[in-house]
Amino acid sequence: MSRILPVAATAALTLALGAGSALAQDWQTLARQDLQAAHDELAANHPAPVVPGQASDTFRAWLDRGLQDAMSKLGQSNSASSHAYLLRYYAAGFRDSNIVIRPSYETSADRFSATSWPGLATGWRDGQYVVTYVQPGVRRLPPVGAVVTECNLIPIEEYSRTKLDLWEGNLNTEAGRITSAPYLLWNRNNPYAGGTPSTCKFKVGNRRERDYDLRPVPVVPANLEAAYRATLYTPGPVPLAIETVNGRPWINVHSFADDAGWDAFNAQLQSQLTAIQGPQGFVLDLRGGSGSSNLGSTARGYGVLNRIWTSEFTQSRQPTGGDFTYRATPGNRQWYAEVIQRMKQDARFVYEAPEVIAQTEAVLAAFDAALAAGQASFTQPQAPTAADPNAANPVQGPVIVLVDAGCSGGCLDTLDLVSRLPNVRIAGSTTAADSIFIEQTVERLPSTYADLSYGHKAWTSRQRGNNQPFIPEPGLTYTGNPVDETAVRAWVGSLFGG
Repeated sequence: MSRILPVAATAALTLALGAGSALAQDWQTLARQDLQAAHDELAANHPAPVVPGQASDTFRAWLDRGLQDAMSKLGQSNSASSHAYLLRYYAAGFRDSNIVIRPSYETSADRFSATSWPGLATGWRDGQYVVTYVQPGVRRLPPVGAVVTECNLIPIEEYSRTKLDLWEGNLNTEAGRITSAPYLLWNRNNPYAGGTPSTCKFKVGNRRERDYDLRPVPVVPANLEAAYRATLYTPGPVPLAIETVNGRPWINVHSFADDAGWDAFNAQLQSQLTAIQGPQGFVLDLRGGSGSSNLGSTARGYGVLNRIWTSEFTQSRQPTGGDFTYRATPGNRQWYAEVIQRMKQDARFVYEAPEVIAQTEAVLAAFDAALAAGQASFTQPQAPTAADPNAANPVQGPVIVLVDAGCSGGCLDTLDLVSRLPNVRIAGSTTAADSIFIEQTVERLPSTYADLSYGHKAWTSRQRGNNQPFIPEPGLTYTGNPVDETAVRAWVGSLFGG
């Protein structure tokens, strides 16, 4: 249920971006069409209406009310940026990280972008917005470490809600606070949230609060990127790799996307298993672990664990699957028909996961039966996996799994399993959270400039609750600078003792 952006549409977007306000009415029309289409798609196929509970209540409360709210803001939709932000606002209002509307032309570099900024960035540190970067050469700015307390005479909590919540992240979650914090004082060309504040109060140490005038400085992409990277941990260009740090294997899994380089990485895993499984232990670094997969990002993570611990052992510790509830609609059935076709076209997947293909075929058959019977939904238990209670654990040493706010989606599912394995400790900082509505459908909206993504089945008995992140225990919580890699690695090393 997804389509690629046509070349003609890409060209049209480029022209529209250059045309500015001359196409204001066009962007309003596109936004209206896309909002309505997103609403109708969710109303027709999202599983929330057929399951009970708070997650369903929240969805149903926002579906129509949120559409009206977003439609009331159409008058300010006069550019590609405002179109993107308005759609993002509607999707984020569900407070469900698996409901997302993002520009179809978005690139990873967009996270570094702004149309104006004061030459500094902030991070979310211990419940406060703290200056994390000051552009060299810019005078009369607060120092790194200063705490923002007020902007434009508005207390910072209220200001941040207006500026960031639903536009850049979900401020009801710790991960949303962390990932949106760099943009607190930036103008990201969002007409609904205002630009760079003119004046903010900052507190330095035990001194009294002081007002600073924030004047825009020239926008240099390299400086914006440096500010972002000085605030949030950002994986490098090779997301999958194995290093040796402090005498231990350090396994980097910073992406669950199909194009992350899995074949080479899995071969590297296999070649180094003896060292990884040794008594010295190892680190599994899942910071920033995100990205989607046509065959399921969870399967990517489980594949890593199965190689390290063996599938026989991981299956003996696998979380109880419980029940999945499916909304019986032709659209949801079509997703399964298409994914089965993709699975069977992938020779490696056919070899490594035949049971997944069989399970998916069973779901498709259940859709056909439910639709033929006129049922609104059906519930199917997760297929049981053969578990050998006598399976031996090949990993001899302790394991530290390092996480942060960037760990989302399939990364969380991977944590559901690895956290149940012996001698494993979850360390770092609070992860993202995801809803019980999982397994993404991606639908291109009518403008072709945006994609709607949503979870199309409900894991109604998942052991991890709805929107519940992983939170490391106090002794395993990293409180230092998250971008100081030397400090992070020294701290992780200390967790092994000796």
